[in-house]
Amino acid sequence: MNKLRIWGGYLILIFIAITMLYPFFAMINLSFVPNGEIFNQGGRLFYSPLSLENYSNVFEKIPLWKYFVNSLFVATVTTIGQVLFCAPAGYAFARLNFKYRDAIFLVILITMLVPPQVNIIPLFFLMRQFHWINTYQALILPGLFGGFGIFMMRQYFLGLPKDLEESARIDGCNYVQMFCKIIFPLAVPVVTTLAIFTFVSSWNSFMWPLIVTNTEGMRTLPVGLAIFKGSFREITLWGDLLACSVICTLPVVAIFLLGKKYFINDILQGGVKE
Repeated sequence: MNKLRIWGGYLILIFIAITMLYPFFAMINLSFVPNGEIFNQGGRLFYSPLSLENYSNVFEKIPLWKYFVNSLFVATVTTIGQVLFCAPAGYAFARLNFKYRDAIFLVILITMLVPPQVNIIPLFFLMRQFHWINTYQALILPGLFGGFGIFMMRQYFLGLPKDLEESARIDGCNYVQMFCKIIFPLAVPVVTTLAIFTFVSSWNSFMWPLIVTNTEGMRTLPVGLAIFKGSFREITLWGDLLACSVICTLPVVAIFLLGKKYFINDILQGGVKE
């Protein structure tokens, strides 16, 4: 009976996986089908003929490589900034005792309840006062700080045993040495999880880059893809759009696969109660 339940669970998981992966596989496969042949494929799993025509068309029609580099640069710098800011802040809120610590942390938690759209207008006027419109500063700086990252890091550091810090103090370590040499290396799973969340969020960001950029040289990939789609007048080139979508998706998938081990470990550790 137990084996039947286990196999039944596996079958359900396999069915869910196929259901979720099929559209992704179809997107990749159809991106290699010429525009005139896409709607002649029916419901087949494997499509033919395959060619690189759509990808070459996209790179000829729009500066896709520039969009890609902008998105990669902005997402990478934002991710590094989030980790470098949230990890020390989370450690301070978890381990250090200072005046108004709990009140400040409560304010940070409240900011997580505010919809991001509420901050767009104040941030835009702030960027305009600094003359940062259509610059990398405007694309990166608003995403460097986040209450969610501080909360995640704080909760992880609260679960670490205090014996580690007491041993480090006996050896003469100060708080900076303790954090850099002991605490931060132990936080690799949660840091990787935060990095994945931040990179995906920054990579997929559309509204803010659309507002603060006004030239092709500064546009990110989601904005460029939307403008490219809006350039169609009489007929939609679905093959070209699918090729753009594949290019947009692959870096995110690659980041997840690279950090999958630590991401899963963090989830498992979060589900274990001592």
